[in-house]
Amino acid sequence: MRSCAPTVPAAPRRRAPPPAEPRRLAETGEPLRLYVCGGDGTVHEAACGIAGFSNASMTCIPAGTGNDLLRNFGADAARFQDAENLWDGPAFPLDLIDCNGRLCLTIACNGIDARVADSVRRFSHLPLLQGRGSYLASVAVNFLFRGIGQHWRVSLDGAEEEGDFALEEEGHFALFSMCTGRYYGGGSCPVPEARMDDGVLHTVLVRAVGRVTFARLFGAYSAGQYRRLPAGLIRVETPREVRIQADTPFITCLDGECFSSRKVTMRLSEKRLNFFGPKGCSPNATAVPVPGSPRRHAGRANPV
Repeated sequence: MRSCAPTVPAAPRRRAPPPAEPRRLAETGEPLRLYVCGGDGTVHEAACGIAGFSNASMTCIPAGTGNDLLRNFGADAARFQDAENLWDGPAFPLDLIDCNGRLCLTIACNGIDARVADSVRRFSHLPLLQGRGSYLASVAVNFLFRGIGQHWRVSLDGAEEEGDFALEEEGHFALFSMCTGRYYGGGSCPVPEARMDDGVLHTVLVRAVGRVTFARLFGAYSAGQYRRLPAGLIRVETPREVRIQADTPFITCLDGECFSSRKVTMRLSEKRLNFFGPKGCSPNATAVPVPGSPRRHAGRANPV
């Protein structure tokens, strides 16, 4: 691999690097280009380490199972597999999501899909449930035995912790997703017009329904066809901040990394991460035009 900065470490493939190590390298103030070999979890850990450091940037050489981050680059995703395409690629800033102080690159989600992601990790340790088996077991357990929805209070666009919010909804909800990127869960695409560098968060809130109805409609949600869903079932907004509260713990999933809490606050963390890739690539390559607005071309990412 060619060197184009004083420090060009590669994160280990088998295990996600702790954020402390990338952060330690970034804190030196020296120019840093980090080549991360792994999947979305590994990329997530490295990004959390260098986010906010203007001297540090990173890229990904895919070696995971999902690689949802690179799906955003469309046909150029395959070019990330060859380090020769990366060594002199320009860096460009990406928006992140801040969730209770944790960071997310693509999509933060709550609800049944977050529970499925959390259970996959648990089931994958069982000898008979490797790979797709752990996913199918997780879907079965969460869909058949744990119910679809949970009672939440959802507040959008809060200026302060205890301040007024522009919109509040309370009830039983199946899932919530906040998107800077377009893909999660191995290819689901809830908001195809989401862009990773435009300072806009797209959120999708889906009310709880019966199992049969949910199974029938989830395909449209997963394929980015949320406009086909009944208006009373789904709400799509572009807030800068969202707060979700519940009386019982619920799962939040950030780039596949899960945690449990009774309250989360998610907000935009604009232009927080410097990322680089093959020359001419764009993190918005697969984005579709925003409905009701002039057509926007994905174009090339703007270098920092």
